[in-house]
Amino acid sequence: MPHRSPLSRRNFLRGTAAGAVLGATSGSVLARGVAANDEVRLAFLSCGGRANELMGSFEKISSVKVVGVCDPDPKRVDKAKKRFPEAKSAVDLRTFIDDPNVDAVVVATCNHWHCLAAIWAMQAGKDVYVEKPLSHTQWEGEQTVAAARKYSRICQVGTQQRSDPMQAQIKKFLHEEKGIGALKHVRVNRYGVRGPIGKRTEPLPKDPDVDFNLWLGPAADKPVYRNAWHYDWHWDWNTGSGEMGNWGVHVLDDVRNVVFQDSVAVPRRIIGGGGRMVWDDAGETPNVHVVAFDTGGLPVVIGLSNLTAAPDNNKSPKVPGPSSGYVVYGEGGRLEGQRGSARAYDNDGKVLKEFKGNSGAGHQANFIDAVLKRDPRILNAEVQIGHDSTGWCNFANVCFQTGEHRRLRESIEAAQGFAGWSPLIEEMHNHLQAHGIGPDNPSLVMSPWLELDPKSGRFIGEFADRGNACLRRTYRAPFIVPEIV
Repeated sequence: MPHRSPLSRRNFLRGTAAGAVLGATSGSVLARGVAANDEVRLAFLSCGGRANELMGSFEKISSVKVVGVCDPDPKRVDKAKKRFPEAKSAVDLRTFIDDPNVDAVVVATCNHWHCLAAIWAMQAGKDVYVEKPLSHTQWEGEQTVAAARKYSRICQVGTQQRSDPMQAQIKKFLHEEKGIGALKHVRVNRYGVRGPIGKRTEPLPKDPDVDFNLWLGPAADKPVYRNAWHYDWHWDWNTGSGEMGNWGVHVLDDVRNVVFQDSVAVPRRIIGGGGRMVWDDAGETPNVHVVAFDTGGLPVVIGLSNLTAAPDNNKSPKVPGPSSGYVVYGEGGRLEGQRGSARAYDNDGKVLKEFKGNSGAGHQANFIDAVLKRDPRILNAEVQIGHDSTGWCNFANVCFQTGEHRRLRESIEAAQGFAGWSPLIEEMHNHLQAHGIGPDNPSLVMSPWLELDPKSGRFIGEFADRGNACLRRTYRAPFIVPEIV
């Protein structure tokens, strides 16, 4: 594994983006003359669905040469080799992390691999494009940010909406033009229908052709009772982060960007809960999830559901604003935003302004531009930004993981005066009632208000121990996320 040299906390805290630029001049990329020939030699550390989409984006960039493709599933590697016949191939991502011919890597693995793969790559002098969510737990995200600083690496997180020029237009409209007046509160949505993942009586057999040890990596080795290995790992806490860590990162990142302009890294308080309802399957993460974020300023609530509107309706339930997006409420109207478009209305429902967006391959091109210029300051989703947005989702998942059914009514009432909360709870009640589920269902849980220290990113107060216990996992040797000091 790459050498891990010590770094004092004082020096780490002293490190700035400008320092990273200067430190990078002796890094592997410039040392091999990449800046001179404007070529970045890129390796993909996975070849699944999202990785293939990213391949399509990166291969359009003239300064990129794909030199490596890797996946613990050799069938996926073979498919990628047909796309990039001159690239080397491997099943072990450490092959390319240790390869001096690789300048940068793309990490689009399962969530539980994101941070360890990114840290190992940065320790080896590679720059990193890592998919969202940045982290599987909050602590490992902190180590990934620290690694980027310590090893002076360029690290972009795959919240690609950050590279859509539309976002700057929305920020100008909201904050400079005051297009809907003083802002009041924010509603965030992710309502997208999914199906159950099955519930086997016997563990799912492992594919003998897949290197399961490498696929599992840092996660615990335990039996899986769902019907398929791929993608449905999202709904298992051992490997995934649920819908909150899937689409939730995108919509909450939009809000942190256009509404808060990244001024709120850590909420002051958070409350939430939900349940895995209707489906009797092997999934663990909630398919109905509601959360309130007390930012110390504008209140934010988010609602998520993977259920249909009703048993006889195969569409998502109707909610205020886009089904995957957000609504910013102001004194003079509202703005509804989602991927690729937004629209502002006055209080009478008249359209004030429309926005059209198109990020295309801009996010990936932004990463490559930063790599060539050795300047992390030009990244649209630098690792700290990605860590903060992922953190809101990690904290939201902690609310569910520490929630209890016995607290349901008490916690709902505790946040009753919080803007947007009561309507969201009423929607959840009606949504579940359509499926014959009442509030007495024991699978519905809710946390109390959980307080956070914005400086440390740790829970404080009465329920701190329970919350903080969820911010770091136990890793399976030798795939252990290192503490970067």
